[in-house]
Amino acid sequence: MYSRLSTSLVAELIGTFALIFIGAGSVALSAPLVGVAFAHGFVVLGFAYAYGHISGTHINPAVTLGVWAAGKIDAVRALAYMAVQLAGGILGALALRWVLGGTATGLGATRLAQHLDLHGTSLTVTPAVGLFVEAVLTFFLVNAVMNAGISGKATIPGGLAIGLTLTFCILMGGPLTGAGLNPARTLGPAVATANFDDLWVYVAGPALGALAAGILYKGVFAEE
Repeated sequence: MYSRLSTSLVAELIGTFALIFIGAGSVALSAPLVGVAFAHGFVVLGFAYAYGHISGTHINPAVTLGVWAAGKIDAVRALAYMAVQLAGGILGALALRWVLGGTATGLGATRLAQHLDLHGTSLTVTPAVGLFVEAVLTFFLVNAVMNAGISGKATIPGGLAIGLTLTFCILMGGPLTGAGLNPARTLGPAVATANFDDLWVYVAGPALGALAAGILYKGVFAEE
């Protein structure tokens, strides 16, 4: 299913770099929400077809965690994937900082909403609510990865299903939490801007959602 580890790690590094450089970049450049959602979704779609046969195109430590929980990747490979994904996220954000000339834009950092205007009602997302939103949306994403990609039942449209799942998750969750769904997506801009506010939300939430999706797949959806 996977190529040799060194080749897979290069694919994961490049893919995660691209996701942060393009995805977070679209936020930093103040693209509309639909544009931000499709920027992330299209990166996943493109790299799913480019590198899916090499590394599985996880490009997200939460996805790798979910795949490990489902028993579809060994622990050593999973830890190596996570390490290069986090490195790719940081490198992508540093490259974005160099291109945009500093940290004034926030570099597309994920933030919990403060005083979000909902038809005249102000909403502030608490860490507990943010944790729940990140967990639920990451569950949807990893569920798509497991059933449309890893299962092998939808190899051709699998990348499209996963990319569109990320897109609709960002359309809903973007205004609330920034829809990180990916510790590398949050860590990269956090390191580049030296702002680690609520970082734990964007690590714990995706981890919980990914584990739930992986365990559900292994226990219910996986075929013997």
